[in-house]
Amino acid sequence: MARVLMCKANISEGRRKEVLEEVAAAVRAVPDVTLADWSGDPDHNRAVYTLLGPPEAVLEGAKALTSVALERIDMATHAGEHPRMGAVDVVPFIPLREVETEEAVEIARSFGAWLGEQGVPVYYYEDAATRPERESLPKIRKGQYEALAEKLEQPEWEPDEGPAEFNPKSGATVTGARFPLVAFNVNLVTDALDVAQTIARAVRHINGGYRYVRGMGFALEDKGMVQVSMNLTNYTKTPIHRVLETVRSEAARYGVAVAGTELIGSVPLGALEDVVRFYLQTHEFSTDQVVETALLD
Repeated sequence: MARVLMCKANISEGRRKEVLEEVAAAVRAVPDVTLADWSGDPDHNRAVYTLLGPPEAVLEGAKALTSVALERIDMATHAGEHPRMGAVDVVPFIPLREVETEEAVEIARSFGAWLGEQGVPVYYYEDAATRPERESLPKIRKGQYEALAEKLEQPEWEPDEGPAEFNPKSGATVTGARFPLVAFNVNLVTDALDVAQTIARAVRHINGGYRYVRGMGFALEDKGMVQVSMNLTNYTKTPIHRVLETVRSEAARYGVAVAGTELIGSVPLGALEDVVRFYLQTHEFSTDQVVETALLD
């Protein structure tokens, strides 16, 4: 059975299709790496690329992606709804098959050391964090790109790799190893941003919501709607359907309906198991029943 490491690289570009295609082409050119999925969002002005393959090959794919993104993205002119700190904003490595967390951490730190040599400040998070206060991505990214110059002057925010100097073009990058999260967005039939923000506060952990949910409310100006944008950091403990039904219930308080949902990037098959059990009421359903699962094995 082949060893598989996943990388879900987030870059701060979601509007220039030619740039997004260049980044994708750079990944596809790396031997033994599969670009499983990529998508860009113009409102967030952000794109996510999912790389799969043997650990060393995925490392090279992440480097190729990063080289193009750093060349083509200028953070000094960037604007978008999604929180961000750098052109190559977050690069997590996720062990999937026959790869241990320790090896994923080694790959993340190899990537971080390489990127630091390019003059980009790098922070390690989650399982690769060098100190407890840096485990959380929101804590590292607090203040975003606009606060980065001042943050780098503070001794407690000296980067793990690269210079403690503000790079206005690249910003800073966060990398590490983590459990596979699910990026899940719920669009609402209203343009009232305060409704989305209130619902986000109701479901996210920092405000007393679900332990494994991070969320924010955004305006989708081109659609005339708002969005509750979330990361489900452990879908086995906080499943997708539970979060969706809570958002739906909270929205109903304001007379607002759910317009639709989005899954950003690739999703583990296991994350969909509870969705099928809940909505189809097939309580004993298992992903082993999926024909393609048997073919993969």
